[in-house]
Amino acid sequence: MEYKMLFSPFKIGNVELKNRIVMSPMLMGFGQFNGNATEKMMDYYEERAKGGTGLIITEITRVDDLTGASSFGQLAVSKDRNIASVSELAGRIHKHGAKLFVQLHHPGRQNVSLMMNTVPISVLCDKIMPKNSYSRLLYGTIVPLGKKLVEKDLFFKTVSPSKCQKSKFAQSKNRALSKSEIHKIVAEFGDAALRVKQAGCDGVELHASHGYLIQQFLSPETNQRTDEYGGNLENRMRFLFEIIDDVRAKCGNDFPLVVRLTVDEMYDRIGESGRGYGLSEGVKMAKLLEKKGIDAIDVSSGCYDTFNYWLEPTSFECGWRKNLAEEIKKAVDIPVIAANLIRTPEQAEKQLRYGIQDLVSLGRPHIADPHWSNKAYEHRENEIKRCICCLYCFESMMNGAYVGDNGHCSVNPFVGREGQTLCENGGGRNVVIVGAGAAGLTAAELLAKRKFSVTVLEMEKLAGGQLNLADKPPHKEKMRWCAEDLATNAEKAGAQIIYGVTATKQVIDSFSPEIVIIAAGAQAIMPKVFEAENCVTVTQILDGSVQAENKRVCVVGSGMTGLETAELLCENGNSVFVIEMADEIAPGAWFQQLDDIIPKLKSRKTKFYTCSKLVEINKNGIITENTKTGERIERECDLVVLSLGVHPNNLLYEEIKNYYPQVYNIGDCAKAGRIHDAVESAYQTVISIK
Repeated sequence: MEYKMLFSPFKIGNVELKNRIVMSPMLMGFGQFNGNATEKMMDYYEERAKGGTGLIITEITRVDDLTGASSFGQLAVSKDRNIASVSELAGRIHKHGAKLFVQLHHPGRQNVSLMMNTVPISVLCDKIMPKNSYSRLLYGTIVPLGKKLVEKDLFFKTVSPSKCQKSKFAQSKNRALSKSEIHKIVAEFGDAALRVKQAGCDGVELHASHGYLIQQFLSPETNQRTDEYGGNLENRMRFLFEIIDDVRAKCGNDFPLVVRLTVDEMYDRIGESGRGYGLSEGVKMAKLLEKKGIDAIDVSSGCYDTFNYWLEPTSFECGWRKNLAEEIKKAVDIPVIAANLIRTPEQAEKQLRYGIQDLVSLGRPHIADPHWSNKAYEHRENEIKRCICCLYCFESMMNGAYVGDNGHCSVNPFVGREGQTLCENGGGRNVVIVGAGAAGLTAAELLAKRKFSVTVLEMEKLAGGQLNLADKPPHKEKMRWCAEDLATNAEKAGAQIIYGVTATKQVIDSFSPEIVIIAAGAQAIMPKVFEAENCVTVTQILDGSVQAENKRVCVVGSGMTGLETAELLCENGNSVFVIEMADEIAPGAWFQQLDDIIPKLKSRKTKFYTCSKLVEINKNGIITENTKTGERIERECDLVVLSLGVHPNNLLYEEIKNYYPQVYNIGDCAKAGRIHDAVESAYQTVISIK
């Protein structure tokens, strides 16, 4: 397909972009206490500029250190001290023909109260204490203690247009801003924009989306003020309008100003119609913003209360919210930017041609593959590593934010390592890799790039390993992308994949390898005590070797594999209940995954029983024991499906580990985990090989 529109120049204000591809703002945690860009952050953004992106919009960039800091590792333009580092970042982006806008942000009530008023103290302590000693103190002592205080609502309150309910994710108490505080924050946005301009960047974007402070003023859900900042739509937009006026007064009308706007809060999607505002009011906002004189609208949706409707899990269909951008584009004559869960160049080109939007915003796709644009431009679309919407980037960023780590990606082990290069010293040495799952394929690609001669032996007829099970539940087709893309890139790098071969020592010997890597995956646990005619594992359901229709089925174990298998069983007409030993369903699972799947299971009348330990399977069903009371309960079912985890397939490794100069065990074969764990295991092994 020709991508004539995608790679045509386009203007936002007086700034011309070389193409219509925009990198969305995404916080990854590469910054430091004082808000200056680190080398790691600059490498990360520059790699995307090298990759051909037309416009890069930075992560949420703070304008206020006291109430507006969202992360200890966040970029900032809140002080003049930040200008130099942002200027250096802009220079590195411009070197590759890309433009740089900075997204100005204040979290409002969606902040974590632990961040309130702590940044100035952190900046000072980090400056006067020995190198890294404050970081160790912060992440090792202060944060754990602070979290306990936050849980008891004993920390500072976050700020909001008016006092309202806690944000679902942040769970911090909030208070209303005074008028003087509102005026101060307005001026901070304007001052921050001026610093961006002084740093040589190309424009700014105001974050009026996803339930952050500006959008909190827009929404009647969070703005219940009775003064000139609340009530009717014009009043609720006053805060945003004053910010726009202040930016224009300080930066001039020729400095591009974009607003990222939630045009539909999506409360109806979670069964709470009547809360917040919908698309019709979002269209009115867009028209008023155009009249105000902004240069473009970046269309988005949702807030933290409706998290999955702006940061989608795997199950969401590509382009599912394109109607939002389409309606805004009909209503205004300024450029419309939109994400719309776009994953392929073909989809991007079609949405441009159909007039749905003017520019294509790619967030997570740029994390998964920083060279998405160049690969599309050079018609190497099949080499793009597509984002599978697994949410690990956001989950890992949030989990790492309070331990000093950054966000990671399931399919791209170089996130945060963009400044590192692979040593090409393989010299044609033979490597045999057993298993073409995520770990084996990643190792194959990286070793081939290091100039080793790589052969992958796979017993099945297609690549993927455990991914070939992960794509079987409803709406999980994107998991297949992962296997396809890893295999394509491994072969492109020079690795040979041989299918339908069961690896044995004799087979491996025939390749005369110096290095052998076992990536044979894992298999579902089936305790002997539960072996019965009416008991199977999730693998047998997912691979289709056991068919279940119109039966009463018990799924034992409520991890995500168990829940997704339960959804597949429901779709096939079965009546399902799930038992879990822990006090809650899916303990440790990321909340967005549960928000996605639990309502679907409940709509199918799936029942859940916690604190329930499986003690016996009989011909009539199961017997469970309550882990708190010891009470035993018999539950009838026709089929029991065990989702009790997996154990490594490491027999071959144990057999051959002493027969070759270097033998490694990676991925699930070494330790069961997620896609990221398998890919990271492969990366660490590859860079350790001399």
